Order: sequence, then C-alpha cells, then structure tokens
Amino acid sequence: MPPKPLKRPDQCRALLTVKDVARADNVSEKTVRRAIAAGLIEVIRVGPGGRLIRIHPEAHAAYRRRVSW
Repeated sequence: MPPKPLKRPDQCRALLTVKDVARADNVSEKTVRRAIAAGLIEVIRVGPGGRLIRIHPEAHAAYRRRVSW
C-alpha cells in the first residue's frame, strides 16, 4: 500500500527533493528516479494526488548504505 500524503506543510521542511538527492550523490535526477522506481529509495508522496516526491533523510542514508559506488 502506498504511503499516505502528508497533510501539514511543516512536515515537508526536513524532507529532500529528487534534485537534493541527485546533487548529494553526484548523479542525475533521472538516476534517482530510476532508483525510486526500482524500490531502492523509500519516498513520501505529497501534494494533490501525491504527485510530488519527497525523501526522508534517513531513507536517503539507508539507500546510500545499500548502494556502493
């Protein structure tokens, strides 16, 4: 079951965007989106219809521990 969208805007402040993760990992946004599609990065969908993707810093850290470059 997909995660429920967040209801309060202040819950989004500490969350990362796809662009943030791409910059931190020195990869393209497309690479991050592929990892998300493969289920390698846990995401939180926010906004109308859950279209916006946000990533909790702990989920990003877990992904980095699993993936070795």
